[in-house]
Amino acid sequence: MADLAEFERQRKRLWGIAYRITGSVADAEDAVQETWLRWQQLPDGEADNPRAYLTTVVSRLCYDQLGSARARRESYVGPWLPEPMVTESGPEDRVTLDESVGLAMLTVLERLTPAERTAFILHDVFAVPFKEIAEVVGRTPDSVRQLASRARHRVRDEAPRRSVDRGEHRRAVDAFLTAVLGGDFDGLLEILDPDVVWRSDSGGNVTSARLPVIGGTKAVRYARRFMRDFDPETMHALVRDVNGSPGVLMVDPVGRQSAVFGFNVHGGLITMIDLVVNPEKLRHLDLEGF
Repeated sequence: MADLAEFERQRKRLWGIAYRITGSVADAEDAVQETWLRWQQLPDGEADNPRAYLTTVVSRLCYDQLGSARARRESYVGPWLPEPMVTESGPEDRVTLDESVGLAMLTVLERLTPAERTAFILHDVFAVPFKEIAEVVGRTPDSVRQLASRARHRVRDEAPRRSVDRGEHRRAVDAFLTAVLGGDFDGLLEILDPDVVWRSDSGGNVTSARLPVIGGTKAVRYARRFMRDFDPETMHALVRDVNGSPGVLMVDPVGRQSAVFGFNVHGGLITMIDLVVNPEKLRHLDLEGF
């Protein structure tokens, strides 16, 4: 049987690869579990390079899964957003998550082909050699190099501008939360970019906007309507890291409503709001104790 300790050393990295490729916590966990089962069945000494072997296995599983996932997302009701990760992570994790796992970035990656997405994540994020990626996507190394290059250009062109100053980002999020909790919608308008885009992912399971809300005034009106679903007497709202950057978690244990907000901030203003209210995408979160 293959070495359990070696797999555990690689587990966090494998999960990171799987989540970035699939955008789904559940699918990432399934892929890592299947990788573990295959690793268990591998005879001792079979893998000369365990890290490369495990990376190839988990990446192939996720790459194969992307085709069916894309078909499901084409029939999804309303905007599709990744399943959010909500943490109280330390500085080391933040460095790992900020650039490659933000909700806005993962949404851009959705526009790539499965091969482009896999090549970009493996090469540009995890520094996997093109030769190894070729085994995952069934292409030549030169073809994989071209895939990664095309993906890199699309990501650079389509990813929204964002602040790299965590303090600036946090101040905007704090101001958003203060405004919506206090019903200060004039104050909310002041911290929103005039062209802000608000996307809401409900999957049709709860009431939400089925098209992106664009513009500060429309976003404020939508925020006012959205907050009516939460009872101010029983709800809890906290600033938490959402996919590596400050965001907001709202939970109303009485009304059984939950919401996760991710934000994109540029120039001190909120330029994008990604709201996940689909209960199926929040099942993995530990919401007990609220």
